[in-house]
Amino acid sequence: MTNLSTKIKLYANKEIDFQKDVLLQDDSNGKGAYIKEWNLPIAKPTLEQLEQYDAQADLNDAMANLRQKRNAALAQSDWSVLTDVPSNPATKSAWMNYRTLLRNITNGLTTKEEANAVTLPLPPK
Repeated sequence: MTNLSTKIKLYANKEIDFQKDVLLQDDSNGKGAYIKEWNLPIAKPTLEQLEQYDAQADLNDAMANLRQKRNAALAQSDWSVLTDVPSNPATKSAWMNYRTLLRNITNGLTTKEEANAVTLPLPPK
């Protein structure tokens, strides 16, 4: 289940200041957070409207997690594309292909399950 603030951002289609635009409150009664105050120039959403954003928010979270892992792998392989690194053409090509695979790893993913199932390629040896 996606948190309320993420669904509100998706509904409003903009960044939200949760100290000014929308105030959330959780009464610690087991029912979770709710909208206490709505100060945006668009209609306050119903719970049903916000529930429609669960799948999109879950996908966004999964993609952000995947991109974080991908970016770390790219950073760890940055050395391979430096001009002063001596390398034979086959090795250089293998590293370039690896980095291309990493950059394209999110292409075509449309569900949280697809994003969570992605395995990063292994770096060349």
